[in-house]
Amino acid sequence: MKIRYTFVAAAVIALGCVGLAQAQEKTLRLLTWADYAPADVVAQFEKETGYKVELTLSNNEEMISKLRATGGAGFDLAQPSQDRIAGPQTEFGIYKPMDLSKLKTELFIPSMLDATKINTTVAGKVYGLPHIWGTDGLVVNTKLAKMENYTDLCKAEFKGKVAYRLKRPTLLAFAFASGKDPFALYSNPKAYTELMDEVGKTLTACKPNVKFYWDNKDQLLNGMRAGEIVGAMMWDTGGWKLNNEKPEIQFLAPKAGALGWIDTFAIPAKGKNDAAAYAWINFNMRPEIAAKVAGSAGNFTASKGADQLMDAKLKAQFATSFPEAALKNIKWYPAVPAGIEDIEGKVLDRIKAAN
Repeated sequence: MKIRYTFVAAAVIALGCVGLAQAQEKTLRLLTWADYAPADVVAQFEKETGYKVELTLSNNEEMISKLRATGGAGFDLAQPSQDRIAGPQTEFGIYKPMDLSKLKTELFIPSMLDATKINTTVAGKVYGLPHIWGTDGLVVNTKLAKMENYTDLCKAEFKGKVAYRLKRPTLLAFAFASGKDPFALYSNPKAYTELMDEVGKTLTACKPNVKFYWDNKDQLLNGMRAGEIVGAMMWDTGGWKLNNEKPEIQFLAPKAGALGWIDTFAIPAKGKNDAAAYAWINFNMRPEIAAKVAGSAGNFTASKGADQLMDAKLKAQFATSFPEAALKNIKWYPAVPAGIEDIEGKVLDRIKAAN
């Protein structure tokens, strides 16, 4: 009798494992940014493919942390920025190479696809594909302030009236504004440390001008709406959103160049459903779907032809913020080598601790 019960129990467990495996085969566990998987797009994907999407919202730091903690398990598809793939992959091995044969590469803007493949290649293998892109620059209330470069945020006349993040993009922006190219120094830790130390001194001296170091978009947008903040370093979509509400608030590409980022598709090393991941990528790069996602995020997309389906007002705002010279002057983030963020972290800690 005991043997029979053992057999039955084993059979139940086996059936349970089969059921779990089947559920995993029909589920896409997606680790992504807010607004990159709008409900109507998810619903259409689920209806067309039969996959169920499990959504986890995150950011670059959290994505790396989650995947590092599990060795690349827990998710089938992630969306880190292109500069956050090669370094973490080299250090932690948290992604698996892309199988380009499973992709409809004709759906991508060729130049953006080629550039992202180069920036996400490790040991001859590609680990990322482009999805959504945008920039960081200056958002200025033109009735209350005149600014042309990041360092204008530190002018004495704007004491207590500006905001920016105490994060690496601010360090890089101020480095470019000082006339240096921080990206060119990535391979020289000593020179990079010296440059970051100089930027740290500038930002420490600038602290009296900072109303707050923003860490969520509502805090920043509300500060700009209320006139508490007359200028900020922030992303383009936030500036265009405010411009819709108050035409005097404008997103400007600084003289030193806006910082350009590309968020990607990357497949975690221990993802269990690559088929669902590739299905989601190909689905999202269809122009009509890409336009919906871009509209939700308020940014532009690497999907070929999607720009023709974008909101006319957003296209006009983009054209105003980025005349041809400013577009050519965008500083695109390259891959971040190991150790660079440790250097930056120490400088940010010193700025935070300074009186």
